[in-house]
Amino acid sequence: MTRIEFTVRDMSCTACVMTLEGLEDDVRGVLQVKADYRRQRLTVEYDDAQVTAEEIAAAVRALGYEPQPWRGRDPH
Repeated sequence: MTRIEFTVRDMSCTACVMTLEGLEDDVRGVLQVKADYRRQRLTVEYDDAQVTAEEIAAAVRALGYEPQPWRGRDPH
């Protein structure tokens, strides 16, 4: 299992959280998704034998959000 974190600055509400956490059901290989709109952070655990980080980022973009690699500090 691999974990990646993104900053998603355009995630602003609980509806955004629900949409992004739906990746768990929609993307093969995604095992767990945790979205936090207050911190604008998206954490994804996935099986790297089934899906890549780039494919996950593309799926996030397809939902209308722009993921950026998380740099280890909160955006606020």
